[in-house]
Amino acid sequence: MSLDKDVERVLVTEEEIKEICNRLGKQISKDYEGKKLLLVSVLKGAVVFMADLMRSITCDCEIDFMAVSSYSGAKTTGVVKFKKDLDINPDGCDILLVEDILDSGITLAYLKNILVDRNAASIKVCAFLDKPANRQADISADYVGKVIPDEFVIGYGLDYNEKYRNLPYVGVLSPSIYADKQGKEQP
Repeated sequence: MSLDKDVERVLVTEEEIKEICNRLGKQISKDYEGKKLLLVSVLKGAVVFMADLMRSITCDCEIDFMAVSSYSGAKTTGVVKFKKDLDINPDGCDILLVEDILDSGITLAYLKNILVDRNAASIKVCAFLDKPANRQADISADYVGKVIPDEFVIGYGLDYNEKYRNLPYVGVLSPSIYADKQGKEQP
């Protein structure tokens, strides 16, 4: 794949991804048995993870999508922009926010507050990757696939400027891709 040349190294292999989805799916199935589970994918990045995760969930569930962003390129802007709302009314649902990466936490904290105001029965977070070194909001995931170091990761839904989402693994993006000649990150 031509995108591989921009990957410094693989951080989470395809096999590890399958193991993570199976492990989380079993735990979620147990925890939500008999409840009104609504999986909410945070677009665009989490759609790949949610597709794999939900195939490992054995209890009844519905799915929906929200699209918000607080990133521009490699950096968080600190401002959340709402792009797509839920189609399903969350009132009375047990919501599991499914996120590709819990990084700054700004986006998830924003979404969680919105859903609290909409009378969800419960709201929990499932993050494929957790990068606690960058946390700026007081939020944590209830289900975590893997804790990762403070590196710029791509693949398996994660992007840089809308590229690399289709890599079947998670890799560390080569800094030369997002840094200018003076070594500063691009905005």
